[in-house]
Amino acid sequence: MAAEEKSKGGVGEKLGQAGTTVKEGIVGSLKGMQEIENQIVNLTRQAVTDTLKATGSVAQETLNVSKDVFKGAIEAADQVGTGLVESTKSVAKGILLAVSDVGGDASKAASNLVKGAVRGASEVGSDVALVAKSAVTGVVEAAGEAGTTVGVAAKAAVTGAIEAASSVSQTAVTAVRDVLVTTVSGVKEVVCAILPKGAETPEGGAEAPEKKAPKPKTEGH
Repeated sequence: MAAEEKSKGGVGEKLGQAGTTVKEGIVGSLKGMQEIENQIVNLTRQAVTDTLKATGSVAQETLNVSKDVFKGAIEAADQVGTGLVESTKSVAKGILLAVSDVGGDASKAASNLVKGAVRGASEVGSDVALVAKSAVTGVVEAAGEAGTTVGVAAKAAVTGAIEAASSVSQTAVTAVRDVLVTTVSGVKEVVCAILPKGAETPEGGAEAPEKKAPKPKTEGH
């Protein structure tokens, strides 16, 4: 009887239903993820706003509170299974907006919050480069709403990421620099502009020709 159902077009119907189910499931999960991201942004924004108001020192405490908040978000992502990139990007957005809410310098906050992200990721043994990338992306996405231009925010965030990575290890600096070159529009140019002179960029990311040590002149091999 099963064979008869297949011959009557049952298979095609089932395939159509399967395609619809997957499509609706993906759309639903994406909508759900967007809601989760917004919740993380709002939760972070409120928590950081309260903390900064309590300390009264926005510039000084942004780095410290950012490190703690990012550590919490990373640990939560591990426990609950939410995407690390999405959650840390949303945290970065929330922190930048919180600083703006309390009248702080958004561009300075962009640098400090990414430093906090890198240090927090390092302390809990997470992927420093990945967290730096998502934090910078979050800063760039929230820049306009936080009252600073995207270019200024991007430069501050990238500078903060590389400075913080240098206090972790040279390997971290390389990883962070390489991943930021491919992050978001406009950041590649920022990374290349602020890299130490003589530093190499990933394949395809260098603006200048690769510098090679001169070969000694020899007569034959």
